[in-house]
Amino acid sequence: QVQLVESGGGLVQAGGSLRLSCAASGRTFSRYSMGWFRQAPGKEREFVATINMSGSNTYYADSVKGRFTISRDNAKNTVYLQMNSLKPEDTAVYYCAASPRIGLPTAQAPYNYWGQGTQVTVSS
Repeated sequence: QVQLVESGGGLVQAGGSLRLSCAASGRTFSRYSMGWFRQAPGKEREFVATINMSGSNTYYADSVKGRFTISRDNAKNTVYLQMNSLKPEDTAVYYCAASPRIGLPTAQAPYNYWGQGTQVTVSS
């Protein structure tokens, strides 16, 4: 069982930055690929970024590539999402998720555990 708790969301102006954190419980954090997803009002939840178990590989949605960076610290059981050059269309609830699947899963199905989400609002 893995419990995930996100933090770091808030209100920011367009062009600004935020850093999201996701703290995981348990001693097996390094055995999970981690992902960030987001859900905007009236839209389905979508993939944002993923990182493999060791942190050596990452993959991003085209909409955030070059602006967002996912990273992890296995010693701290934490995954991060650094968000720069934020746009109003990045406004959403952001969720972190854990998957036992090796690699860089981008679909939601492989993720067994989800956090409660943190709100990010970007004003124009």
